[in-house]
Amino acid sequence: MPIKIDSHLSAKEKLREENIITIDNDRAMTQDIRPLKILILNLMPLKKPTELQLLRLLGNSPLQLEVDFCRPVSRVGTHTDNSYLESAYLEFSDVQDRYYDGLIVTGAPVEKMEFEEVEYWGEIEEYLEWARTHVYSVLHYCWGAQAGLYYYYDVPKKMFPQKLCGIYPYGLTVRNHPLLRGFDDRYFIPQSRYTTVDDAKVYSTPDLQVLSRSVENGINICATADMRRIFVMGHFEYDRMTLRDEYVRDRDKGLNPSLPKHYYPTDDTTQEPLFKWCSYAHLFYLNWLNVVYQDTPYDLHKLTKRE
Repeated sequence: MPIKIDSHLSAKEKLREENIITIDNDRAMTQDIRPLKILILNLMPLKKPTELQLLRLLGNSPLQLEVDFCRPVSRVGTHTDNSYLESAYLEFSDVQDRYYDGLIVTGAPVEKMEFEEVEYWGEIEEYLEWARTHVYSVLHYCWGAQAGLYYYYDVPKKMFPQKLCGIYPYGLTVRNHPLLRGFDDRYFIPQSRYTTVDDAKVYSTPDLQVLSRSVENGINICATADMRRIFVMGHFEYDRMTLRDEYVRDRDKGLNPSLPKHYYPTDDTTQEPLFKWCSYAHLFYLNWLNVVYQDTPYDLHKLTKRE
């Protein structure tokens, strides 16, 4: 089934080239079906690549989706043209009276800062509080996961000795979980972060269930039992070359980054990176959409508040 997106989004033509079907509002209005309504709070500075990555995964579903993008306005972005953001993105004032089946909160390159020091933290709190009553299921990833765990459960973050960057394996800690249906016992996911969460605090929080972890890097996925809050520490949405682009960017800035681990064959940067997390990424997002589709109320105004 197609996904309905704003006609101004730059990802539209690329998705069409990849045979991922999109429709505009006029076409959607002629179909007698209620689409799942998904809102994406895009905190990444390079917004257009993130849009494309997420829409690829969301579009690989038999469900019809209606996807909106929103952004914080407390910080003026320098990596994406403001006229584009004004035409393609919503602000909190636009969505505060709307209801959504799902909300995705992305990562952001602010993890070295305390949460309260982030200039748009007040807006993040506003969205997360609003989500209690206006969203069925919230999917947080990377910094967005750390922010959600901190806001809802007071889980602190802590610095790694050095940046965690590469493709890492994680083992399942729960068998036959709906979000991990079809996963192997071990799966792969890209990581690109300087911080992690306090695993002990997560384990001691009754509302949270750890779904996967590794001995080396700790928890990767945890969620509430009703799956209305889901936290993923890595980046399923990254495409094949995203870590390469980040590595080259930091190298050219003179930051002397370490080579992403388990990424280039034999650590040879002249070779194409192996795309060994692609199937897990598609499967995870398909599982999430299926959970939302099965459990969300038909009338979103009847959402129960999530404490």
